[in-house]
Amino acid sequence: MNGTSRKRVLAIVLAGGEGKRLMPLTADRAKPAVPFAGIYRLIDFALSNVVNSGFLRVVVLTQYKSHSLDRHVTTTWRMSTLLGNYVAPVPAQQRLGKHWYLGSADAIYQSLNLIHDDQPDIVVVVGADHVYRMDFAQMIDQHVESGASCTVAAIRQPISLADQFGVIDVNPANPRTIREFLEKPKDPEGLPDNPDEVLASMGNYVFDADALVEAVTRDSDMQGSKHDMGGDIVPAFVRRHEAGVYDFKDNQVPGATDRDRGYWRDVGTMRSYYDAHMDVVSPLPVFNLYNGQWPIYTDYGPQPPVKLAKGADGSTPVSEESLLSPGVVVSGGQVRRSVLSPAVRVEQGAIVEDSVLMDNVLVGEGAVVRNAILDKAVRVPPGAELGVDPDLDRKRGFMVEDGLTVLGKGQPFPDA
Repeated sequence: MNGTSRKRVLAIVLAGGEGKRLMPLTADRAKPAVPFAGIYRLIDFALSNVVNSGFLRVVVLTQYKSHSLDRHVTTTWRMSTLLGNYVAPVPAQQRLGKHWYLGSADAIYQSLNLIHDDQPDIVVVVGADHVYRMDFAQMIDQHVESGASCTVAAIRQPISLADQFGVIDVNPANPRTIREFLEKPKDPEGLPDNPDEVLASMGNYVFDADALVEAVTRDSDMQGSKHDMGGDIVPAFVRRHEAGVYDFKDNQVPGATDRDRGYWRDVGTMRSYYDAHMDVVSPLPVFNLYNGQWPIYTDYGPQPPVKLAKGADGSTPVSEESLLSPGVVVSGGQVRRSVLSPAVRVEQGAIVEDSVLMDNVLVGEGAVVRNAILDKAVRVPPGAELGVDPDLDRKRGFMVEDGLTVLGKGQPFPDA
């Protein structure tokens, strides 16, 4: 019997992120509710990892524009109540004062009633806006065996990129313990087993429940604290020599391939969000959505099958290196290296390349869409070109960033 099976575990998913860098995709929704890979929401990856790890008591702390997120969690993530399992969205409630969450640590502090009610031994705290697979049971086993009060999941990065991350400096005598947190260091020390690499925090944590309660309670009264899990709570454990690190490379997920093992992407910018989509459409996917041993769960509603049909003029539909979700209809159009969400329509003679199209987008006859991200219900008029001429797109009032043209939900094309 391993350490995990003897412990009562509560998972807390931090899903209050505003996601300013993903505007306009977050203009009407929280970042964890942003669609991904056609049929999913970003939060589905965190929740799937938690439940696949065997932890079926989960609370989702929400705050920013949470309606679509709450609706998705409530309608999709239903557990049998027979054994006391649940996935429950919990909005900010101002339980401890007339203010909303001041940071991720304050979110947990204001929600301590959830921990008191469940009485877990271990609390897993995870972010809701990363794309990856991870078995948290393995991380908890290391945490229990180590005797640490806090364990931080970390992923290896080239030392040349250290100044882009919060870096975990390990104790050379015991590489599973944290010596110091370094914020975007210029000249860090490499890892004992690989001097060319450093460990960057993944934003996932395991705590002894009583230690977490004590830590966020103490932090709530600290002057100058940003009330942040990574910036304030974990460093406090480090100073007391109570913090361990879990190397993500040691995590073995059933069904993983050599190509996608250890994949993790923070989709915090439009470019990283787009690149993550290109990772799933590549012929040998860098992130494999088809791992049936560790499925990503979701619900996309009562959609019919994909339909590829000839156009009225007899033109043959084309789909290459793309993901076509249920309800998609391509009528004599061409789709290459793209992700199409449910109920997207691509009409005769239209071309969609290197793009991400969300639910109910219509690409009219003869239109061209390249290097674009189109949120729900966008209508591309017949014969229009989008993502072809960035200067023209800017003049139309469209967002152009990092070589991508981005339209918000239902954003109209200006009259010609």
